[in-house]
Amino acid sequence: MKALILAAGFGTRLLPYTEKIPKALFTVLSSPMLEHVIKKLVDNGCEQILINTHHLHIQIEDFVAQKKHSVNIQTIYEPAILDTGGAIANVKPFLKDDSFFVINSDIISNVDLKKVYNFHKKSNCLATLVLHSHDKFNKVKIDNQGYVQNFDSKINGLAFTGIQVLSPQIYEFFPDKKIFSSIEVYQNLCSEKLVQAFVEKDIFWSDIGTPDTYSMTSLLELAASEFGIKHDKIKHIRVDKLAGDGSDRNWYRATHKTGSFIISDHGICLPESDRLLQLNAFIHIGNHLFSKGIPVPRIINYDTLSGIVMLDDLGDVHLETQIKQKNDSEFTIKIYKKVIDRLIDFSIKGFQEFKKEWTCQTETYSKELIIEKECRYFMQAFIQNYLKLDVAFHEFSDEFEHIADHALKHGFIGLMHRDMQSRNIMIQNSRIYFIDFQSARLGPLQYDLASLLIDPYVNLKDQIKNDLLQYTMEKLKLSGIESQNFFECYQYCCLTRNLQFLGAFSFLSQIKKKKRFKRYIPDSVKSLKRIIADLNTDKLPELSKLVQAI
Repeated sequence: MKALILAAGFGTRLLPYTEKIPKALFTVLSSPMLEHVIKKLVDNGCEQILINTHHLHIQIEDFVAQKKHSVNIQTIYEPAILDTGGAIANVKPFLKDDSFFVINSDIISNVDLKKVYNFHKKSNCLATLVLHSHDKFNKVKIDNQGYVQNFDSKINGLAFTGIQVLSPQIYEFFPDKKIFSSIEVYQNLCSEKLVQAFVEKDIFWSDIGTPDTYSMTSLLELAASEFGIKHDKIKHIRVDKLAGDGSDRNWYRATHKTGSFIISDHGICLPESDRLLQLNAFIHIGNHLFSKGIPVPRIINYDTLSGIVMLDDLGDVHLETQIKQKNDSEFTIKIYKKVIDRLIDFSIKGFQEFKKEWTCQTETYSKELIIEKECRYFMQAFIQNYLKLDVAFHEFSDEFEHIADHALKHGFIGLMHRDMQSRNIMIQNSRIYFIDFQSARLGPLQYDLASLLIDPYVNLKDQIKNDLLQYTMEKLKLSGIESQNFFECYQYCCLTRNLQFLGAFSFLSQIKKKKRFKRYIPDSVKSLKRIIADLNTDKLPELSKLVQAI
């Protein structure tokens, strides 16, 4: 048995990603699609495989050369892309002796190739196309005897799977030209009943032709692998999209009778891209925290290129949800103390053996980060773009320098989460879990504490915030001058965090069109005014004046 794998295409529906990686090398379960197709052919008895190449052909050729396969595999480079018919014609010298497969390199399915091959061999047809029902692509019309009639049916059509078996006699019907579609040939043979359908009614079939179908294919394959189910049972996996956060990631829950997992879809992560840096940070930091016994969801599996990560399912209860449902001060203080205990563990234990190279933005909570990602973010996104005030950043440069210096001075340095707010804290069976930890870096514990206590999603009462601040200092066994230094750093971290809140809420509601974040701006402004008032305004005269005038 021989086969031709079609891998020369440009992958235009996957642009711009296919400018860097050919579609055939996009990974699923951390293996290239081409490897999946090769394995399926070999497992079904194929002894010689040809792969046509054109776009980014060197990558495919290198991949084949590096792999050790048990059968003869050869790449055929096309200097000019020949389309499907031209590609088949181009390899005639290798395939002219017996029936052979032609299969697309971008599909995964559980079609029984041996059964298809034997079905074809028992017929007098020149081509056998594997068809199934797929609403988006249902265009192939067959008659009641199973012969293909046409390829442009408006009703009652079926979809071509990209899997076919051809007899070598079909070459006699190929046109005398280099570039043509195989469908042109099949259409001409339909009237002679020389093209038959092998109809599959209950199969798993997926292609990776677009970013969405690629992501979903990767997701389903990861889920099926962890659920321990075969392709024919994938249809029983339920995938529900979950409410998103402020990032561009998509979140899903994959459910099967054996359980459920949470899927984080970071999007396609090309080498050296910011997405890949964030994905790697998520994986490395998540695994590190889990190894230290810090309560975070276990990272179960992932595929780097598709950006799909599978995590333990911690349910749907956030700290914010619990606080608002209970609406009880005593309960609030009790659960926040538990969170602070875990926050201290996060800082101290997470710091142990943490590698700075895991971080995706800056290695530490630095002065440069504070000025650019918090102070300037506040000025540009909130003051200038949201409020439309004609105020220049440089007018406040000295004051922002002062803020940055004091947010770092006397910091209790450990591992900093950087987004330690109630929506990133899950509660399952009375246990506290931290999520969204990919921005972790070295920095002051005071910043995470500030993020937790001035969180606009919950709006803790001032007395509760003061009690929890005191509780934290007692847990850290601070006293005297140390306590005062800790508190001063905490105050300035409250300020930098509040500036970040307002920048983020403005950006998300205006630029990202996530309007739900706009509702938190008024309370964040009130919070900022209180924080500024509690600081030494002699050191921040212009910022104080600006904030009080809002």
